[in-house]
Amino acid sequence: MEGRLRVLFLTTILLGTCMLLVSSMAWSADTATSGDDAAQQQVIQPQIERRTLDVDAIDTEDFEIAIFSGLYSTEDFGTNMVIGARAAYHVTEGIFFEAAYAKTDTSETIYERGTGSPPLLSDSDTILTYYNMSLGYNLLPGEAFIGKGWAFNSALYIIGGVGNTRFAGDNRFTVNFGAGYRFLATDWLAIHLDMRNHIFKMDLFGEKTMNNLEMTGGFSIFF
Repeated sequence: MEGRLRVLFLTTILLGTCMLLVSSMAWSADTATSGDDAAQQQVIQPQIERRTLDVDAIDTEDFEIAIFSGLYSTEDFGTNMVIGARAAYHVTEGIFFEAAYAKTDTSETIYERGTGSPPLLSDSDTILTYYNMSLGYNLLPGEAFIGKGWAFNSALYIIGGVGNTRFAGDNRFTVNFGAGYRFLATDWLAIHLDMRNHIFKMDLFGEKTMNNLEMTGGFSIFF
């Protein structure tokens, strides 16, 4: 009789322990699930006000046409006003091709003024015209600031090419090179300042290489 009671007592203790372990494991699982759900739920929901931004419709055309005027110094023949036009095609943001045509007049030489001799050139031969094809590179593209609220795109560029100069009754192969500054006033209008040297050979006073400096300013449009 005593042996049976002892077995019953041990069996009851074993069953109670098993039930306790099962209950403990279930509670732990519920607690972990509740913790994950709480972690996934954000306590504070931020109220962010979205601003609507207006973006300028900047032209993406690569063609540019310009008119310009300034001073052209023909070596030995004085400095006179020059007027002309240029057309450019922008291959990339940095590289562009340019074609130019311009016209200027020339003055009496120092020899003519000093000696009072008859003019060396006829009226038609005193007119100088040139055209050329050049390759340009935007060396320092950036922005120019006017005051605190105005910013404009700008670029300092270098350029060089070859062409032809018609002067003193003859066509002369010409090399040109120089630098310029482009200031974009709007998305389609730009202001240019340029300084270039036009080099060709002249045989009027014996063969001579002439350096003819040109300083101009002008406006261009993109389309």
